[in-house]
Amino acid sequence: MSRTGSNDEPGEPRVTTGAAARARRVKMVLMDVDGVLTDGRIVFNGPTDETKLFDAQDGVGIRLAQKAGIRIGLITGRASQALERRARELGISEIHQRSLKKADSDARVLGAHRLTDLEVAFIGDDIVDVPILKVAGFAASVPNARPEVRRLAHFVTSRQGGRGAVREVLDFVLMVQDRWESVTRGYF
Repeated sequence: MSRTGSNDEPGEPRVTTGAAARARRVKMVLMDVDGVLTDGRIVFNGPTDETKLFDAQDGVGIRLAQKAGIRIGLITGRASQALERRARELGISEIHQRSLKKADSDARVLGAHRLTDLEVAFIGDDIVDVPILKVAGFAASVPNARPEVRRLAHFVTSRQGGRGAVREVLDFVLMVQDRWESVTRGYF
């Protein structure tokens, strides 16, 4: 993946042939949390509290996608009160924590929303995400993901997890679905 300039600006995402066609079918975006919605670091603040850092631009991207009618869901192996708070702030009700078999959570979400694999995007970064990435209609990842994960992805962001990667995926989906202008009207 190429990078531009010396000011650490991200380069272009890696987009496979057919990624746009896959993203056009997306009705729901599911994602891992640690390493995708956050930078993957876990900070313990005492015996039970932990801190997670979330990117504000990811939050705006989630709100724009929701405005366009795209559902958002979270599937993570960890449990965190910080994540519960962020999900509430963003109006995300589909949240599965302590999901050690993420494919099972994915199947429950698809069943509850009457969706097929082809209508779902998944953003992941580690091998526990592979079972969902293999079946997702649109598989996305981050540049700091495990190599096995990046190879499965139809779209690899230029931004790191927790640093705007989710926004990058959501913007791509909105653009290829011709919804970008309608959800951003009034901002430009």
